[in-house]
Amino acid sequence: MSSTAPSKEGESTKPVNSRGKVIFASLIGTTIEFYDFYAYATASVLVFPKLFFPDATDINALLSAFAIFGVAFFARPIGAVVFGHFGDKIGRKGTLVASLLTMGIATFLIGLLPTASMAGWAILAPIMLVILRFFQGLALGGEWSGAALLATENAPEGKRAIYGTFPQLGAPIGFIIANVIFIWMNVSLSAEEFLSWGWRVPFILSAVLVIVGLYVRLKLVESVSFTKVIEQEKVQKLPLAATLKSHWRPVVAGTFIMFATYVLFYIMTTFTLSYGTKPTLEGAQAAAEKAGKPMTADQIAAFVPGLGITRSDFLWMLIIGVVFFGIFTVVSGPLAEKWGRRKFLLGVTAGIFVFGALWFTMFGPGQAAAMVGLIVGFTLMGLTFGPMAAILPELFPANVRYTGSAVAYNLSSMIGAAPASFVAIALWSAANGSTWLVGAYMAAAAVVTFIALWLTRETKDMDYENNVA
Repeated sequence: MSSTAPSKEGESTKPVNSRGKVIFASLIGTTIEFYDFYAYATASVLVFPKLFFPDATDINALLSAFAIFGVAFFARPIGAVVFGHFGDKIGRKGTLVASLLTMGIATFLIGLLPTASMAGWAILAPIMLVILRFFQGLALGGEWSGAALLATENAPEGKRAIYGTFPQLGAPIGFIIANVIFIWMNVSLSAEEFLSWGWRVPFILSAVLVIVGLYVRLKLVESVSFTKVIEQEKVQKLPLAATLKSHWRPVVAGTFIMFATYVLFYIMTTFTLSYGTKPTLEGAQAAAEKAGKPMTADQIAAFVPGLGITRSDFLWMLIIGVVFFGIFTVVSGPLAEKWGRRKFLLGVTAGIFVFGALWFTMFGPGQAAAMVGLIVGFTLMGLTFGPMAAILPELFPANVRYTGSAVAYNLSSMIGAAPASFVAIALWSAANGSTWLVGAYMAAAAVVTFIALWLTRETKDMDYENNVA
């Protein structure tokens, strides 16, 4: 149930969202959104190369699957503009419901898609996958900012960074749910059954989560911040135009503040899954010998080796790493309140730089070293991701806050997340199986973010509720 805000004598009380409702609604929404997104990311490595690009070489099929994976990131800025417009124009509640519904329908339909091997679908199947992937990105472009505002605009004074970690927790929780389901299907079914229909189950099951999320979000009331925008008649006719005209500097700052976070995350998830499960050269040669088709000298020269860890084992390793992601997402909130967002994130970003510089020594070879690398990387991911739901919205006044934070967050996804997996795989391939270039790429991203943070003012003590341009 909604409670009411305290009022002075003669003033009517205003309904507000209870703490429990804010936590659950912001968390459940992003959990569902990231579950849907990760289901696709995992399928991009495990099944889509074979199902939608069966005639391509292994590395080209993987690159094609990741190229479609990247389509969503180019759709996200469009989603930020569309959903941001309505979020700043008509309110946060209806916009959050629409973004969740869009993501849910697109993900459900991916689970029903024909594959390229089916008669008449060789060309249409990949095209339909691109279209649905675009709508996934469109929805996520509007979801995150709305969930971040739901949490921070309802936070008590001095606790915005803490409340801001609630929607951020949806990322590790969604990841864990999606991958546990994939592991369960992979273990329970034969390889033929999994490729035939098992991969569809995680996408179809998303419908259940969407129904729960919609039920919770339909019971929300608008935040006090947006209500004040309406009362002061400061609703922007064209929020995007107002943002780009008067607030383009924080858009640029926010875009690059988020940059290293995106690069780190998609290297730690999609790239490591490819690298960790790719056979070693010795393993590939042994498999070829067993099959009676020994590798030729040209095949050996062109082979890009990985760590040779089984898919099930590596998915469990990822899940363990993501537990650290979740724990340190929660830890980051109080630390960002104590030290300030800027100072805290400068320290974390320096840690990402060191991690990238030492990547080749921390991530393999061997399963134990890879596990250490995953734990360190996901710990840094939680520390950098947690405060983003506070710092990005705090860069903007309330009447363009949805649009501004969404555009910054999703522009960063386009330049940081979209190419991350593709670039990392290309660098890994170019270095003949060595990953030192991947680490250098991560370190360079950290330098960019460090500079953006250094040039940005501290936002911890701003008047968030009454900041209306």
